[in-house]
Amino acid sequence: MITVDFSRLDIKAGCRILDIGCGTGRHTCAAHGFKNVVTIGADLSHETLVEARDRLRFHDQLDESGGGIWGLTMANVSGLPFKDDFFDLVICSEVLEHISEDRGAASEIIRVLKPGQNLVVSVPRFLPERICWTLSSEYRNSDNGHVRIYKKKTLITLLESYGVKRWALHYAHSLHTPYWWLKCLVGPNRADASLVNLYHRFLSWDIMEKPELVRWADRLMNPILGKSLVVYFRKEKK
Repeated sequence: MITVDFSRLDIKAGCRILDIGCGTGRHTCAAHGFKNVVTIGADLSHETLVEARDRLRFHDQLDESGGGIWGLTMANVSGLPFKDDFFDLVICSEVLEHISEDRGAASEIIRVLKPGQNLVVSVPRFLPERICWTLSSEYRNSDNGHVRIYKKKTLITLLESYGVKRWALHYAHSLHTPYWWLKCLVGPNRADASLVNLYHRFLSWDIMEKPELVRWADRLMNPILGKSLVVYFRKEKK
């Protein structure tokens, strides 16, 4: 499930791309598909980094890479092991809502970005997330769960205070919003809820097959039901 709209970004050969909080590597793999780029995925979880490594190797075997190189590292978003102004693109997708000290994290992801280059940040959208919190205390209080809900203005103000300017935004994954509401309603950790399982199979089918009619419906409903807020920033030149 790709949240970032890469078509909005001017990714050229030789670009260095950081996917911070990469998880199992969905955006790392997508970035690795561009021609002759250097893609780095970073996460705190060794387990998910292993999954990301296997996914990237599989993409290489299928010849779905752009001929560039990739690497993975265990790193904390609040203390990144990279030099200032190092990356041409930083992706931070569904990460900041997990971070207690989000100001330090915001400062770091902007510190490692080159002036004049792009940062893409996505977080759960306010209303769909607030409904999830209301429906389920288990969802709200899960380990490594979400510690805050961002309003659009709050997120943009936070990041712009560290020297970037917003130039675009959109919403994504409207079809996933009812799925999470259902999960929260029945219990987010239940595995025997038939309606939830059926909906999950539908979402998996959609991700794999990408049927145009379903993609159209998703785009149509995103402004209203999109689960993720995706904001594009550019770092100001010194």
